[in-house]
Amino acid sequence: MFLGVRHHGPGSARAVEGALEVRRPAVVLVEGPPEADGILALAGDDGMRPPVALLGHAVDDPGRAAFWPFAEFSPEWVAIRWALAHGAAVRFIDLPAAHTLAATDPTWGDGEEDEPEADQGLRIDPIGELARAAGYDDPERWWEDTVELRGAADPIAPFEALADAMGALREAYGHGGHARDLVREAYMRLQLRAARKEFGDDVAVVCGAWHVPALTRATTATADRALLKGLPKVKTEMTWVPWTHRRLARRSGYGAGIDAPGWYAHLFAAPDRPIERWMTKVAGLLRAEDTFVSSAHVIEAVRLAETLAAMRGRPLAGLGETTDAVRAVMCDGSDLPLDLVRDRLVVGDVLGEVPDTAPAVPLQRDLARLQRSLRLKPEAQERALELDLRKENDATRSRLLHRLRLLGVDWGTPVAGRGSTGTFQESWRLRWQPELHVRVAEAGVWGTTVGSAAVAKAEARALEATALADVTALAEQCLLAGLGAALPVVMTALADRAALDTDVAHLAQALPALARSLRYGDVRATDTAALGEVAAGLAERICVGLPPACAGLDTDAAAEMRGHLDAVHGALPLLPDATGTLTRWTGVLHGLSARDSVPGTIRGRAARILLDEGRLDEGEAARLMGLALSPGTPPADAAAWIEGFVGGASGGGMLLVHDERLLALVDAWLTSVSADAFTDVLPLLRRTFSAYEPGVRRTLGELVARGPSASAARRTDAVLPGFGATLDEERADGVLPLLTLILRATDPETDPETDPKTHLVGADR
Repeated sequence: MFLGVRHHGPGSARAVEGALEVRRPAVVLVEGPPEADGILALAGDDGMRPPVALLGHAVDDPGRAAFWPFAEFSPEWVAIRWALAHGAAVRFIDLPAAHTLAATDPTWGDGEEDEPEADQGLRIDPIGELARAAGYDDPERWWEDTVELRGAADPIAPFEALADAMGALREAYGHGGHARDLVREAYMRLQLRAARKEFGDDVAVVCGAWHVPALTRATTATADRALLKGLPKVKTEMTWVPWTHRRLARRSGYGAGIDAPGWYAHLFAAPDRPIERWMTKVAGLLRAEDTFVSSAHVIEAVRLAETLAAMRGRPLAGLGETTDAVRAVMCDGSDLPLDLVRDRLVVGDVLGEVPDTAPAVPLQRDLARLQRSLRLKPEAQERALELDLRKENDATRSRLLHRLRLLGVDWGTPVAGRGSTGTFQESWRLRWQPELHVRVAEAGVWGTTVGSAAVAKAEARALEATALADVTALAEQCLLAGLGAALPVVMTALADRAALDTDVAHLAQALPALARSLRYGDVRATDTAALGEVAAGLAERICVGLPPACAGLDTDAAAEMRGHLDAVHGALPLLPDATGTLTRWTGVLHGLSARDSVPGTIRGRAARILLDEGRLDEGEAARLMGLALSPGTPPADAAAWIEGFVGGASGGGMLLVHDERLLALVDAWLTSVSADAFTDVLPLLRRTFSAYEPGVRRTLGELVARGPSASAARRTDAVLPGFGATLDEERADGVLPLLTLILRATDPETDPETDPKTHLVGADR
């Protein structure tokens, strides 16, 4: 008995179950890798919940892997479960994974490559060809009408009709561009002969309908063995892994994927009234998203879907009719909520489960143990995770996620936090993808536990790294991941690279990562003394080498160096005992702001930093701006200085709002630029001022339209409007009692007698 199916079709799955119940074969042969025969019994385990997949990988190269996915509505899965429940033998008969993985381009286990090989010719879609022959322009709709939405009194008849149709296609197109299928089918015929020799004709074969004509064709065993002779082979291992509906979807790149796995799962699971139950699901989803949907909406949507099906001559309302009905009745004609329905229900984020008894590499078992102990359940749907590193469980979670990232298992991605910006707070986005099982298998070469594997890989990366920035980034990763055992090797490599690297840009790129790493000692109890020495040495070398490195740079190099300047300025205050270094850095900035050989964007940025830090009075800032915008300065250089001084998201717009002298200088320069030069500098100016908030741009426009005020013209040493000449310390100290209460509430370990001002610095608030 040959049961030709379409992978992942609920109608095919029901038909397979019906046919097996009628014939009750002694053995069921299923399209799949025979290496998995030893773990087929796990499919009947109570802990196995589809969607799941067989994962095969080369023992010596775990990255060379392939998946064989199964959903609850997959005909092959239904056949396996039926055989296990009824005591029938069950075996896989497809080409062994040892040959599939030895190919130069291993692909999906069902033989569906993402791209055709050059010698295969044009590949046909069998379902598409049959749909066109039946007068359909949509293969999915034809398949639904013919198979998924129809029942049959004789469960065997649909398979016989489909086999005849596929036989006609094979006669017309041969292998249809699937040249590799000839080898697979030769192996299947050999396995079929062996099964018949053991069980007689009481055999059922469940495979893709495309293969049925080839399996029934009369050939000799000698000819089939000749096709298999000389195939490359590698040692492989097989296991079960969780899968997701999203990865079953065709848009994920899966060659045998379907458009609507969530919809098909619903059709297979719904005992009756599938349309009514589907509309109820949709209503529940929209209500959860605060969309008003009543019972009347559900009733009307069902009626509309059934009416559309009748008008279109369909046996039952399909996905197209239900989608049209939902759009018209529940979404008021809008596609925005409908996109949510497509994503959450039509495709879905269902994640399967496999029992703990499934084979796994030691690293995978250790990861599963950590996930259970830390209550971090892998989920297919993306979710946010906020961690407070002062709590032991959260700190352990953070170390696990950082260690996995170092191993290349990107389960979590750090994101900017919504709350505190202190070092004790971390924000993550977690999403488990099935491919991460392959990454875990690959990382297993480094160790049997997450911790030991991360240490081994960090040490190897430190020895292999050639760029200073790579080593500093690795040192930061080690501190975040709590890999103290790897730090000696990493620090040695860091010191060696820092001593040999003379490129100031490289040094400036490396320092911020080191400075960030030094902050982790407070909340992670990490000894960073050696790191501090290296960072201090880098800072001194940057102060010495930065001025000559900034001379004579072109536009792109100047923009890159300006980024390094900002990064170094932000990093220096984080260094221990940084008073002397900061004093020297201030001198470097003064020198950069006054050197004509330094590009305008760097000179302007240096002047702005000094002004913000109180190291440059407003009169001197106005003088520097006047020199930069003088008539003798080329317009492009003047525009670059303005970009450095007031550009970006550094609050330059507010500076111009509050200091009308600077605004007047910019306005006067801009009005003096010639028409030809204005065209050249306009893009730079637009980029500078477009970064301001809309309110700031509006205020600047009003100030320019009003013109300079007389008071602004008279002021030489006046303060900013609305501010006093000096700091009123008595009024400022009035906030300290409230700060004490806040700090005591957010940090239970705060000493009540601690000076709030000192505590603010220590806690990095």
